[in-house]
Amino acid sequence: MRIAKLYSYNDIRIEEMPAPRPGPGEALLKTMASGICSGDLMPWYIEKKAPLVLGHEPSGVIVETGEGVAGFKAGDRVAVHHHAPCMDTVNCPFCRRGDFVHCPTWKSSSIYPGGISEYILIRRVNLENDTLKLPPEISFEDGMLVEPLGCVLKGLRRAGPFGEGFQFQAESALVIGLGVMGVLHVLALKALGVKKVIGADRVPYRLEKALELGADHAIDTGREDLERAVGGITGGRMAELVVAGPNSAEAMAAAVKTAGEGAKVVLFTPAKPGETLAIDPNEIYFREISLIPSYSTGPDDTRAALKMIEAGDVRARMVVTHRFPIEETPRAYRLAAEAGESLKIAITFPLTPALSHWEREESR
Repeated sequence: MRIAKLYSYNDIRIEEMPAPRPGPGEALLKTMASGICSGDLMPWYIEKKAPLVLGHEPSGVIVETGEGVAGFKAGDRVAVHHHAPCMDTVNCPFCRRGDFVHCPTWKSSSIYPGGISEYILIRRVNLENDTLKLPPEISFEDGMLVEPLGCVLKGLRRAGPFGEGFQFQAESALVIGLGVMGVLHVLALKALGVKKVIGADRVPYRLEKALELGADHAIDTGREDLERAVGGITGGRMAELVVAGPNSAEAMAAAVKTAGEGAKVVLFTPAKPGETLAIDPNEIYFREISLIPSYSTGPDDTRAALKMIEAGDVRARMVVTHRFPIEETPRAYRLAAEAGESLKIAITFPLTPALSHWEREESR
């Protein structure tokens, strides 16, 4: 089978390796779509993991199950999370309180060999605790969005709480950075009932897409002062919720400056190594601003993401701008890294003569 393997930020190779076989409690996935994550575009972050098979947002069809698998069978269309917690709420304090990414099992679990691979081994803990069946109306590209949308919903939940009927209790929200994760925030915030969603970026294409997908205002930070513009839009109250998307302490500082009294600031992405965030503690204290870091996602939020996709609030057709076969993964990665006229980039996998009837049906 073919895999896309990253050796360094500028060295991605398409290689061959034997397809894995599922053992007891495991399943083999025929990958149909896998996304390129914006987190994988941070050189310092991805290169410390190299060499690795790229990708952790796969969806596809289970083609084989190992002994003892219950609840899944060949032919099931699924979205797979790359990590999964133990879900032992008696013995694991992290799972007990819903902090799944800190569970030792979550940290040690993985899919094999990675998301941009023709076949993927779903290990027992991933299969049992964070693999979701896709309803018939959900495409594989929609399923590919479960993991990134789950990350978005986790950050918003931590900043919540969600009100009755899955409505977010904020009148205004600012999303700094309108790449695909920023745009997913825009879509999610509108679906959660936020009345005034403001986006900010310096790329015209992204600003236009955010407005097209429901943002109420879009601020071009290359032309406007962000703090002044947010103040003008909100009548001086600033934003009740701010999401700092870019990989920089500068973006985090801007998020604090644009947050209103009693506001929540979600730090959605880490800063670059060596950067520090200088904050006047009295500014945080007297204005009662909450800084909320949010890393990755877990089973509760991937399930919520699938529900939001089922409801039609987020679909691949809204955010997927480019599709490439696995052979062109290096080109796809470069396009994503350019951060220009693209949002979500999907690696898609063709049907093959050996595939079973359920996969042929999917292509119709």
